Amino acid sequence: MDMTAVLAMLALLAVIGAFAGVLAGLLGVGGGIVLVPAFFYAFQTLGFTGDKLMQLCLATSLATIIVTSLRSLQSHNKKGAVDWDILKTWGAGIAIGAVIGVIAASSLRSVALQALFGVLAMVIGLYLAFGKSEWRLAEDMPKGPVRWILSPLVGFLSVLMGIGGGSFGVPLMTLYGRPIHRAVATAAGFGVIIAVPSVIGFLMIQLPPETRPPLTIGAVNLPAFGVVIAMTLLTAPLGARLAHATDPKPLKRIFGIFLLLVAANMLRKAWLG
Repeated sequence: MDMTAVLAMLALLAVIGAFAGVLAGLLGVGGGIVLVPAFFYAFQTLGFTGDKLMQLCLATSLATIIVTSLRSLQSHNKKGAVDWDILKTWGAGIAIGAVIGVIAASSLRSVALQALFGVLAMVIGLYLAFGKSEWRLAEDMPKGPVRWILSPLVGFLSVLMGIGGGSFGVPLMTLYGRPIHRAVATAAGFGVIIAVPSVIGFLMIQLPPETRPPLTIGAVNLPAFGVVIAMTLLTAPLGARLAHATDPKPLKRIFGIFLLLVAANMLRKAWLG
């Protein structure tokens, strides 16, 4: 890559990081749901192709989630909002699911991961756009066999999408009777449990040359990681301030519709690819 292409990549990543940070602060939605399709578009535009491009996007997104989730967890814990009992009892299952997710992702072609991302993002988008806060499956979190099915599933699906704990964890906890603020706070812990083992796994994967931008270790691109983290940390407080000044409900519905469009575009690319 020449210097012009490098600067273009950094500028594009800075915009992506800023947008992800505002969304995370505004809606409590992890940046990964935006970062993965944005990374895919950015790297493809810059000329990186191949059957493992989605692995690069997933791994780099999950690397940023380690930092953002730890910061979020610390912030929520100061307010006493984190349900540590859920993290202790669900953590092992989520981590196991995340490791299985890395194994699955490393063996799948990029087009299959695009299709999976599109389908799962559709489900999340529909929930954000049309879900009701009063929906309940039960008044307490499941235990026993149900927990041992759901906890690895959260980790597994999150890794296949390159996202943290918010998109699956928050709906799951609210459906099982947890208040939304405690669900959002605890889901930050899910993000750490998902991202740490999965990034360790992705660092051991070797991508083909046509898929690997400069300064990529395993499947994690360091410039993308650094720029996105810097911009996210700058813009997330702005998103949080906007959240306090506006009603988040209509914004969540708008974002849900936006996500449906992103998912449809990813499915279109998978179909054509």
